[in-house]
Amino acid sequence: MDSMIPRLALPLLCVAGPAWAWQAGVEGAICTLDHSSAEAEVRLTHDPAGPIYSIAIRRAAPWPDAPVFAIRFVGPRGLTISTMEHVLSDGGRTLTVTDSGFGNVLNGLEFNTSALAIAGDTVVALDLTGAAPEVAAFRDCFPAPAV
Repeated sequence: MDSMIPRLALPLLCVAGPAWAWQAGVEGAICTLDHSSAEAEVRLTHDPAGPIYSIAIRRAAPWPDAPVFAIRFVGPRGLTISTMEHVLSDGGRTLTVTDSGFGNVLNGLEFNTSALAIAGDTVVALDLTGAAPEVAAFRDCFPAPAV
């Protein structure tokens, strides 16, 4: 009887919990790129009508109200980008940056192994394993026109 419990629990372990992989998609006229980990949920969007890009990083705990937000990409094409134009929402748990171009962000996600999202003393590590093909799909996204 005891040996049956692990076999019954295995299928539940396979479906329970967050999706860890990077995933490109389309929601209406908006291109999306999503990733969830134990530390944060990340969502990039691109609205070609703007054109406007955004990255939102949501944590369980609030982000600090820091004057500068930076992302440090670690890997073969490492770089650090920063802004003072970030916005906190959702009780401070979501940090969002929007811009008309995101080339450095997309290059950082596609060509590196990890990223560190930094605001004040808070550092959130993001694993970029599997991000490259999804970033490429995000770059090539052509959503249906809004009606």
